[in-house]
Amino acid sequence: MQVQAVDQLPVEGKRVLVRVDFNVPLSEDGTITDDTRIRAALPTIQHLLDRGAAVILMSHLGRPKGQVVESLRLDPVADRLGELLGRPVRKVNDCVGPEAEAAAQALKPGEVLLLENLRFHPEEEKNDAAFAQKLASLADAYVNDAFGAAHRAHASTEAVARLLPSAAGFLMLKEIQIMGGALENPNRPFLAILGGAKVSDKIGVIQNLLDKVDVLAIGGGMGYTFLKAKGYEVGQSLLDEERVELARQLIQQAEAKQVRLLLPVDVVVASEISPDAETQVVPADQIPADKQGLDIGPETAKLLADEVRKARTIIWNGPLGVFEVEPFARGTRAVAMAMAQADAVTIIGGGDSAAAVEQMGVAHRMTHVSTGGGASLEFLEGKTLPGVAALAARTEG
Repeated sequence: MQVQAVDQLPVEGKRVLVRVDFNVPLSEDGTITDDTRIRAALPTIQHLLDRGAAVILMSHLGRPKGQVVESLRLDPVADRLGELLGRPVRKVNDCVGPEAEAAAQALKPGEVLLLENLRFHPEEEKNDAAFAQKLASLADAYVNDAFGAAHRAHASTEAVARLLPSAAGFLMLKEIQIMGGALENPNRPFLAILGGAKVSDKIGVIQNLLDKVDVLAIGGGMGYTFLKAKGYEVGQSLLDEERVELARQLIQQAEAKQVRLLLPVDVVVASEISPDAETQVVPADQIPADKQGLDIGPETAKLLADEVRKARTIIWNGPLGVFEVEPFARGTRAVAMAMAQADAVTIIGGGDSAAAVEQMGVAHRMTHVSTGGGASLEFLEGKTLPGVAALAARTEG
């Protein structure tokens, strides 16, 4: 699927509408606690400014459900972006209507305007054509740099792309090229490590990856459903009863496709998720009835670290334990450290695994840390992302 890159789009002297992903975490007092997503958009914004464009930015923040929610206004984002760019960022109190239109008309090349939270309007999530037309009327061209929202067919990600000359921003291109390259033409051995809580979230990913990888490792909360499928008792561990049979089928598929499937050989168990919980390490087939597995054990961590050292392409999506609570962070940390030292293409598939490598201080040592949790999952499933498809249709049209 070919998409036009932002550096191929004629932008000099034009107003360019840019969909960014500024859905950043805020503290109770409205302070941004992590500006990674703002920083990730800087190369595209700076490139447009350097080429003499007037830049109009739009984003969502949180889930206001089509209502104006004062705590979800984008003012803190405008302030932080201005600091990072070293120039003023004008912010308006709506994304469509007279104020937005007047500000867009007055915008000069080299200036930046930030529109208000798109999701204050229910039409955004409905992919409403009239709402998209109002957004498109603010500018001469459109750039989508919000990979984290590309799996949603919303007005600002899908419909707008069909109304203006359109291109993908540098972040969007990087996501598509690095993850797409790993899936389509990986250096081998190709290892995928999947964790997280729910098997249901990862079924499509597992099925798609079984046709591509050499080794698939499964841990985290969903690992216990696979252990149950092998006939092990899992005590009080997280278990998706309805998908035990599916897990059994996936184990058989891996065998049929000659993919080595690695499940935990030992686990850290406790009675509660607490920083001072009493923990013990037990073999994966000997989880006590009154305990729950909350992390992979040291033998499993060593096994995974060895696989990481041998691999040449590694995709990791989902933590391997309750990494936010220290006694259960060791397995996730061990894999993060091994990946940081690996001689391989290392890709972290967004969400909690991205948070884990950030927290552990090794994100900068990965080839790529995806900015999109849901989007990267759908990409790994092999699904077409509506935001990307709309750009491709425009490029090919």
